[in-house]
Amino acid sequence: MPRSVNHVASREKRKKILKLTRGYYGSRRNVWTVAKNTWEKGLTYAYRDRKQKKRNFRALWIQRINAAARLEDLSYSKLMGLIHKAGIEINRKVLADLAMNNPEAFKAICDKVKA
Repeated sequence: MPRSVNHVASREKRKKILKLTRGYYGSRRNVWTVAKNTWEKGLTYAYRDRKQKKRNFRALWIQRINAAARLEDLSYSKLMGLIHKAGIEINRKVLADLAMNNPEAFKAICDKVKA
């Protein structure tokens, strides 16, 4: 009895991944093994970089807060310590946004924690 192979399903699986690799350069888009490996590697990069994105944004917020705090004669660490001691519940994302877009409000927070 001849061997039965489900060509429909396997072709469909290949087409699905080749469709996901459209826009890649050269053989990464149309050679099955290369495209599959590239696509799988891309998934690992995506997973890793979702974590790195959070790290990068936190670092950016800290830099912005530090720059604005130094205009008020405070360092980042002293400012954050005073904010926590004063019981002000504000996260770094909002604080950095205030420092960039609303310097008067940031100055008011600094004046409040200094007092």
